[in-house]
Amino acid sequence: MPSSAKLTQGSTFKHVVTMSVTSALGLMCMFLVDLVDMLFLSMLGEKEAVAAVGYASTIMFFTVSLSIAISIAATALVSRAIGERNLELAKRRAVNVLAFGILFSSLVVWFLWPKIPHILFFIGATGRALDLATGYLQILILGMPAVMIGMIGSGIMRALGDAKRAMYATMIGGLVNAVLDPIFIFAFGLGVDGAAIASLLARFSMVAVSYYGVVHVHKMLGEFDLMDFFKDVRCIAVIAVPAMLTNMSSPLANAIVMEHTASFGDDAVAAVAIIGRIIPVIFGGLFALSGAVGPILGQNYGAGRFDRMHQTISSAVIYALGYCFLLCWALYALQDWLVVVFNASPASADLIRFFATFVSFSFFFQSLLFIAIATFNNLGRPLHSTLLNFGRATIGTWPLIIVFSWFMGAEGILFGQAVGSVIFGVLGLYMARNYIVELEEKEAKEILPSGSATGFDEMI
Repeated sequence: MPSSAKLTQGSTFKHVVTMSVTSALGLMCMFLVDLVDMLFLSMLGEKEAVAAVGYASTIMFFTVSLSIAISIAATALVSRAIGERNLELAKRRAVNVLAFGILFSSLVVWFLWPKIPHILFFIGATGRALDLATGYLQILILGMPAVMIGMIGSGIMRALGDAKRAMYATMIGGLVNAVLDPIFIFAFGLGVDGAAIASLLARFSMVAVSYYGVVHVHKMLGEFDLMDFFKDVRCIAVIAVPAMLTNMSSPLANAIVMEHTASFGDDAVAAVAIIGRIIPVIFGGLFALSGAVGPILGQNYGAGRFDRMHQTISSAVIYALGYCFLLCWALYALQDWLVVVFNASPASADLIRFFATFVSFSFFFQSLLFIAIATFNNLGRPLHSTLLNFGRATIGTWPLIIVFSWFMGAEGILFGQAVGSVIFGVLGLYMARNYIVELEEKEAKEILPSGSATGFDEMI
């Protein structure tokens, strides 16, 4: 059980690195298995299988994004209560966010499952690739409630500052998937369906690990009370719904990219699918930034430590810059090896090399957007995150990839995305820094009586 708000003490850079690296190891392990999925399926010698998983992953990214959005609500609400040293409120919010997530994810599965073939066809899947993608997705989407529980459990543990156990849920899920993949794909001869079954079983392993950490180690789930749940639904929705819209914008951008890529043929689709598997593995430490920065900001906001909030933003930017320099160089050096490993066609290989050489460093600017999103989600302005990410997904993606693909072909799709990341990353960081200054000035001008609510509390 947490005894103190540990993220309000010590070096902010150390907290950013610890929270990011542990979260990244878990995420990268999970995404590494997706990369191995693609590798195994490429060994089948059927490019439609690789393209099928690329199409299906666009939809799966959407469902995982919804799970992450609700975990953001768990992290924001629990970390703020911990910063205020209100343990009973933290426990009540934890159990109610979990109930909200289970109910919501079950409804999503019920709604999406019969519509899967039509959605895949809409984003460009046809023929054999459509059939394989449909079978893969109809199996895998059944595990969405398990993913939701695992993500929320990890979010609660991150809110407590327990980055290590938060990592275990996704890491063990990834390891289970890695063990089961070759068994179901090759030993049982199930191909694409085998990869889906292995991933489905791995998602249920995440539930057991998260349950152990949240319930047995931290004892952070209060008793479920229906009236308390109805009281908390509004404060959960105020954060979760804009966060869902924010996270949905990324799969929207991916769907736009995949639909436009389809016009360049299966080789281009396969290349984008491979790149889509490489990105989370290489840049997992950046994707983890939002989940790492959020709890630190939340606890320090609850404690009124604005100086540490400014330090947290600066520490996150320094971390992202160093990470990108190191990993982009590694990606550049490994590009030929990746082409060989994935048995990429010449056309696919050209796109992979173009990404590794010219596009990869744009993820530093995307990390600035992640920092801004974490700031707004955890400090009471989730709609700002929604507007930023939807801006990047729409005007920062669609017109740019169309314009650049006219001049550069399929490579223009990747370059257009990079330009959009630069624009919205810089804008997002500027807005986030100004918002913290605004909160600090508001706090300094107001003399609140003991026990009165801040603006964030009033909002939720």
